[in-house]
Amino acid sequence: MPEPIRTALFGGTFDPIHNGHLAIARSVLEKGLADEVWLLVTPCNPWKKNKKLLDDNIRLEMAAKAVEGISGITVSDYEMHLPIPSYTANTLRKISVDYPDRRFILTIGADNWAKFHNWCESAFILENYPIIVYPREDCPIGLLPSGVTLLDMPLINISSTEIRQMVKDGDSIEQKVPTSVAGTIQELNLYR
Repeated sequence: MPEPIRTALFGGTFDPIHNGHLAIARSVLEKGLADEVWLLVTPCNPWKKNKKLLDDNIRLEMAAKAVEGISGITVSDYEMHLPIPSYTANTLRKISVDYPDRRFILTIGADNWAKFHNWCESAFILENYPIIVYPREDCPIGLLPSGVTLLDMPLINISSTEIRQMVKDGDSIEQKVPTSVAGTIQELNLYR
């Protein structure tokens, strides 16, 4: 039987996707921590239940355009077909059954790692799936347990919240998002 494909799952609302997200995905591949990265565009993050998001299809389309031509990185709408809110443990269970040829690896930020113990079924995730934690500003990372790897990469100080505010204020976001994303935001008059 062939070795399973090591697939890093990097989930988020991607509202909008930005250069920081892409740098993290690329770094996971460059460091040899996975064979491929799937960006899971989620319809509803349990931590952001009351947050108004752009339409699922617009966020999905922007993410898909952002990764065009980037080898090894794919955008997935998998969580959009699961019950809401999207609990990671449920996603991992279901996706592992649907794709038995893959070994899934969870990719999360240090901000999420800090509250990981509060996640739904965090012990199940930790026992059954490797985790990659990427550094975030003002999020110290202590000693990591077995199965959890710190992604060795520079801090990236970009957030979707900041980008939405910049658009609202009329500031240029050209340095923070792929050209295709900036174009879609302008064309559809998003975040204004």
